Order: sequence, then C-alpha cells, then structure tokens
Amino acid sequence: MEIRIRHFLYFLICVTLLASCSGFERVRKSSDVNYKLTKANEYFDKKHYVHANELYKELMPVMKSTRNYEAIFYKYAYTFYYTKDYLDASYYFKNFTEYFPSSKDAEECEFMSAVCLFKYAPKYSLDQTNSIKALEALQSYTNRYPNSKRMAEANSYIDQSKSKLEMKQSGAAKLYYNINQYKAATVAYKSVMRNFPESPNNDLYQYMIMRSMYKYAKASIADKQEERYANAISAYTELKDTYPNSKYLNEASKLYSEATNKVKKIRDEQHK
Repeated sequence: MEIRIRHFLYFLICVTLLASCSGFERVRKSSDVNYKLTKANEYFDKKHYVHANELYKELMPVMKSTRNYEAIFYKYAYTFYYTKDYLDASYYFKNFTEYFPSSKDAEECEFMSAVCLFKYAPKYSLDQTNSIKALEALQSYTNRYPNSKRMAEANSYIDQSKSKLEMKQSGAAKLYYNINQYKAATVAYKSVMRNFPESPNNDLYQYMIMRSMYKYAKASIADKQEERYANAISAYTELKDTYPNSKYLNEASKLYSEATNKVKKIRDEQHK
C-alpha cells in the first residue's frame, strides 16, 4: 500500500512538472509580447526565476525602446542574483546604473552589483582578484552614497573583504617563514601591516617581523650577524613601544635577550 502511494505521488510530480514545462514552452513560443511579459512577471513573482530569466532575455531587445524596459532590466538582473549567478548579476546591475542613472533604483543596483562581486569572490586561500574588485566597488558605493540606508551593510561587506585579503597576505607571509625564507617573511609581514594599519593582529605581525629577523640573523654568515641581530632588537623595541600589552611580548623578550647576548659576544670577540 505504501509503495503504491509513493508511486502515485511520483506520478503526480512528473505530471505537474511536464505540465509546467509544456506551459512554459507555449509561453516562450508565443509571438504576443505583452502576454509573454505578463507571464515573465508572474514567474518572477512566484520565484520561478529560471523561467523568468529566459523570458526576460527574449524580451530585452524587443522592449528596449518601450516604457517597460527599465522594469524588465531591473528584474532581469535579479533573476541572475536569485539563481546565484553572481557574475552575470553584477554585470547587469552595473549596466542598469549606466542605462538608467536617474532611476530611483540606480543606487540599489550599484549596491547590488558590488554585493554580487563580494558573493562571487572565493574563500581567502584562493586567488583574491574578485575580492579586490568587490572592495573597490563597495568603497566606490559608500563614497557616492554616504547617507545611504545600506551603509551599515556595505561597511560590513567592506570589513569582510578586507579580512579575506589580510588573511591571504598574512598566510603568504607565514608560508615564507615556515619554509625558512626569513628575509621574504619580514618583507611580507611589513606589507601586511602597511596594507592593513587598523588590523587587530598587527602586534602579531610585528612579533613575526622581529622573529623573522632573529632567525635571519642566526642563519647568516658571521660578518652579517651583528647588523641583522641589531635589526631584530630594533623590531622588538618597536613591538614593546607600540603594543605594550601584547601577548607576544614574553616570547619576543626571550629572543631579544638572545639577540642582545649574541651582539655582545660578537663585539667582545672583535675587541680581543
């Protein structure tokens, strides 16, 4: 009995889907533009965005010089967004602002174009070209509309984009350190601090600069060690002065003591 019910439900679903598809095909093949537009809007309102997208795509060139074109363009962009095709959605939202700069929806579409770039950007460990594009678009939006009701949301996306870029760069710096490329690690951590001056992790980066310099000095030839240990000592002083409450100070102070002793030993040997 239960199997029969399942088969019957499956049959009903198949019939419904076939009826839906055949109904859509009739709409799509119709030469009545107004009828097709009405059905496209119905599909959109019912959240059948794939069907709506296909109909709007056919209507766009036909309706270009009509009063309906702006509304079609607007909904067409959203069909891409709702189907998670963020790259195309960003493109059409951006184009909307260019075609209809005076529209009441222009601000919203500029914002959505930037949001789509943000959503399209991959996780931080992958290439962050699209995160950079998203950040630029979001900052452009906030500069253009400083009093927007979407400002808090835009700033949240900006912070998240910056965080991904920071994680990408700091990860690269850590990799240099882990493979014993201490000079490159020093340069990379300095770059992270320069690019993200307000990061809450800057005391960690300064500590890693000091640590990289210490390791670099330790691995250097004798003639270079004094100068390079001195650089590590300077980096420690900067850490202590700039971040007096850093949790990394205890570990850094041990390296500082070792570096100081190394310099003292080198100088003592030079004066023998």
